[in-house]
Amino acid sequence: MARLALAVVVLLCLHAGTPAAGTKSAEPGDAWTGRQRFHARMSAVAKSSAMTMPFKHRLRVCNAYPGSVPVDVFHGRHRLSEMPLEYKTCREFTLPLRAGDKLQFKMARLSAGSFAVSDLPNNDALLVLVIYRHDTMSTAVAFQSHVFANLINAQVAVLDTYKGHAKAALHVQDETGAQASRSEQLRFDSVVALNPGLFEVAMQGADGEMKARQRLVALNRESYVVIRCGVEAEEGERYQEELMVYPQSDPKV
Repeated sequence: MARLALAVVVLLCLHAGTPAAGTKSAEPGDAWTGRQRFHARMSAVAKSSAMTMPFKHRLRVCNAYPGSVPVDVFHGRHRLSEMPLEYKTCREFTLPLRAGDKLQFKMARLSAGSFAVSDLPNNDALLVLVIYRHDTMSTAVAFQSHVFANLINAQVAVLDTYKGHAKAALHVQDETGAQASRSEQLRFDSVVALNPGLFEVAMQGADGEMKARQRLVALNRESYVVIRCGVEAEEGERYQEELMVYPQSDPKV
């Protein structure tokens, strides 16, 4: 039976400027052919264009912080979110991000915390930032982030933001009713690639009981997040284990 073609994504950083092994740079006195001069001019144009073209960085913010108070997101003094993000929702923003930028998070106009952007890739990229509960005793926030690579396959980042004693395991499987019946484990804190298709993400407890299901429509060149959320708060309201899957792609695309 065919498998889901589930593969761990490996992110590679390519550095230009170092000659490949076995190549020889032209010396000042070398006589260049017309083709060599053409390629040299085209290389110079390409480098100039790369230096002047800005990279497109998208920011996806997901609110996995259990609570009834939504979250506002600020980039410096600029408010990114026209409407606050409710619990278990995500939103995307296109903005010029640079290393060192700070993203501020507020709840009911009060500061909840901030996230400092570290290094960003020198290419178009999607930065995912998840805000969630730091622990079961306090109301402090914590953050998880991931930068997706530019790949043809659908990519899925699997995150665990649940705070409590309960244990759970995730599987991605063919949608109920499909002719095939394939299933693969999804490990937390990993990024995997999926072939296009209609799937379900299922969450089971340590006793094997099914706790949650979410549909996942995998499309090429799309990046998804699967988040286990909730909190077993020692004081205040408790929020049961749930699954977030974003985005919810249209299967007709």
